[in-house]
Amino acid sequence: MLSSRRDFLKTTSCAALASAAAPWILQGAPNTDTLKVGLIGCGGRGSGAANQALTADKNVVLTAVGDAFAEKIPNCLDQLQKIHGDRVKVTAETSFSGLDAYQKVINSGVDVVLLASPPGFRPLHFKAAVAAGKHVFCEKPVATDAPGVRTVMAAAAEAKQKNLAVVSGFCWRYDFPRREFYKRIHEGAIGDIRAIYATYLTSPVKPMPPATNRPAGMSDVEWQLRNWYNFVWLSGDGLVEQACHSVDKICWAMKDVPPLKAVATGGRQIGNNEGNIFDHIDVFYEYANGVRAFMAQRQISNCHSENSDYVMGATGLGTIRGSSGPAIKAAEDWRYQGAKKDMYQVEHDELFASIRAGNPINNGEWMSTSTMVAIMGRTAAYTGKEITWEMAMNSQEKLVPDMLTWDQKLPINPMAMPGKTPFI
Repeated sequence: MLSSRRDFLKTTSCAALASAAAPWILQGAPNTDTLKVGLIGCGGRGSGAANQALTADKNVVLTAVGDAFAEKIPNCLDQLQKIHGDRVKVTAETSFSGLDAYQKVINSGVDVVLLASPPGFRPLHFKAAVAAGKHVFCEKPVATDAPGVRTVMAAAAEAKQKNLAVVSGFCWRYDFPRREFYKRIHEGAIGDIRAIYATYLTSPVKPMPPATNRPAGMSDVEWQLRNWYNFVWLSGDGLVEQACHSVDKICWAMKDVPPLKAVATGGRQIGNNEGNIFDHIDVFYEYANGVRAFMAQRQISNCHSENSDYVMGATGLGTIRGSSGPAIKAAEDWRYQGAKKDMYQVEHDELFASIRAGNPINNGEWMSTSTMVAIMGRTAAYTGKEITWEMAMNSQEKLVPDMLTWDQKLPINPMAMPGKTPFI
């Protein structure tokens, strides 16, 4: 799933897939304005999101792009132009680079903003986009610390007041088979939920290069941004950046009611040079009425790989094994047999359809909750303490610097040590 998501533009087959969806999106739509889209973050995920936005609605054009690093922009635009031709209307004047590129994209006259930079920047970018009155596609997770989550929650509430669309990159919520699966779970297909076990066991996503690979004269900020996945303030750790999908499905099963508390174990088994994220975390969440959820996350090579969900109820079992179709084993067995469609495309199909209809989607509340539940688990693992929902939500630990400049000193925080790292 990860490689296809990040390397989305390496194939153009997706263009044919979603072009068939566009008439369905626009059927009966009252709004016929051309919508201008701005992309913030021109890596694989951002390029994929831009492609999906242009595919979702034939009256959409891409007019501005921005990235911290200028060299990422040409390849992004080249790939998009091969698929969408002159609907990619970005010029040299609307191609922005640097740490303030996000604000320049927002100020360029766009209607919709796609946020696909590293998660540490998401609260700042999301707040700025909503303040400027833009509809937003917001990649997951929405923050890497509790202050960031609170910023996103406030901005999402503002977006609702302004009638702005906010669609989340928690893509499984837009997967047709899983929508039907969780609908049936909520309707009682397996009785009351007793426990949930979710796995996200995979290989390293973006291994940290040796410190000796750092070019002479490269600043702390640039070095960390170029290797963003390996720094907690930028990625949130593997649990928050990647396994947040599995955490989100736990939240989905529990109707987005947060857990009461969590304990966790975790650490770093394989050396990480200068990085400071764990490579394995197991979280044990407790909900009301004694319901438990278990989240197993690991990113180590040559180990068992699995990305599955097991929902155990009083009268049955719901199972999603990897990418296979969901199934329920109960008094009435069920396996999904309905329509299937690329969930990444559905995110954008429904985003633009809601804008056209004047009834914008707002995923702000649950995307913030799912991110916070993941941060809660990471905090429990890093500190070794039992973390309640109230502790997590009110945490004052701010990982992301208030201001960044290319030449500033940015020391790397040491790896967390359970039992020694304090809760803040």
